[in-house]
Amino acid sequence: MIKRNSFFFCVCAMSPSSSRAKTSSGITSDPIVHEVLNSFDAMSEILLRLPPETTYKLILVSKRWLQIISNPFFRQAYLTKWKPSFHLIGFFISNTMYLGKRVERVHRPRSESSLSLLSTSGLGDEIESSGALKKLGYYIDSSASNGFLLCGRHPKAYYVWDPNTREHRRIPRHRVHFEELCMSLIAEDCCPEEGFSYKVVRGECVSYLEQSKKVRVETYSSKTATWSYSELTCSEAISLTPWTAGRVIRGVVYWHATGGKVAIYDTNDEEKKRIDVVKLPKTFDYDEQVLGESADGCLQYGWSNKSVMEIWKLEKVEGVLQWVVQIMLSFKVMWRLNPFESTRFSTKTKETQLLAFLNHSSDSVFIRCDSHLFVCDLKTLKVDEVQYQGRGSSFVWDFCKVLPYFQLSWPSSSSSSSSL
Repeated sequence: MIKRNSFFFCVCAMSPSSSRAKTSSGITSDPIVHEVLNSFDAMSEILLRLPPETTYKLILVSKRWLQIISNPFFRQAYLTKWKPSFHLIGFFISNTMYLGKRVERVHRPRSESSLSLLSTSGLGDEIESSGALKKLGYYIDSSASNGFLLCGRHPKAYYVWDPNTREHRRIPRHRVHFEELCMSLIAEDCCPEEGFSYKVVRGECVSYLEQSKKVRVETYSSKTATWSYSELTCSEAISLTPWTAGRVIRGVVYWHATGGKVAIYDTNDEEKKRIDVVKLPKTFDYDEQVLGESADGCLQYGWSNKSVMEIWKLEKVEGVLQWVVQIMLSFKVMWRLNPFESTRFSTKTKETQLLAFLNHSSDSVFIRCDSHLFVCDLKTLKVDEVQYQGRGSSFVWDFCKVLPYFQLSWPSSSSSSSSL
């Protein structure tokens, strides 16, 4: 733990004043130093210059310093200066066959957990063994920034799970019933005194034959504890793809739509009431498709079939959204550059598949070969196995979505129960 006195000396050294007195403990005191310690703006400027490994320890010094570091304005400035890092907790297994009310819906066998976590860390082991996940139903979405989970059993109940307190909050019953839908969790920055706030967005999915230029959406806000209903207009007829993993980037929701498209809904602009559509660069039935966020905050699209993987990024080129290819990689070439892993896991006889992007990363992706999970560095093409705890071999992988779950990226006022 970092002592406050050591930081006190650092501030003293920065002070231009030479008129200093000694306290009863022998520590040099300066009125300017005390003024700095009691100033939110001055302390923010000092803390902004400290590296992440130091800042994470400083939240234990006092409640005031925790509040400064947790403040959304400080957080935005800090993450602009220092690249955020994310720690993998594990992988959630989402079986879409158990969601919704399809005619061909199958029932989950008792031997299979409704919310399965393949743990890759001590925290993941603790979460799995605590039994906290058993009350939440099925995985729906998670917040990339703070690890909150959106789970539930459609259409009866939905929950938001707080990884800090290990408590779940039941969301009030929605007003409008959608037979099939897409759902996304949006984490919002707020003042430390207000705690964590969020939105849950439900978008109706109609059949391909019934697609229209309007999309019905219902949004729940934790600030108002109410649902609001909207009809979003679109320039063309679309149909959202039910229960597919979308992506939220800075309050903008990206959902898969039929016909190889992505529907874009900006929840920051409440007056707009519009949903935009962008055609994906490449898509074929039964191929793997994933969405992610790049290091510079753009939407990433990953596509793979049995032999090749392609990564694209959605950028504005002269004011127009365009897909720009980042990498085209042959799995055969990739494994040839990793002979040890290729031999060990017999990759020549097994199919390779793109799984997911890493959080806020453009350099690496998760891939799968049989029940083995790997992380692939897109610059060096080096492949490393990701060790996990759990019965991964018991899942029918072709019907499951494997979704990485990351540790909190930033301290919050509720994340620390002890302060000096």
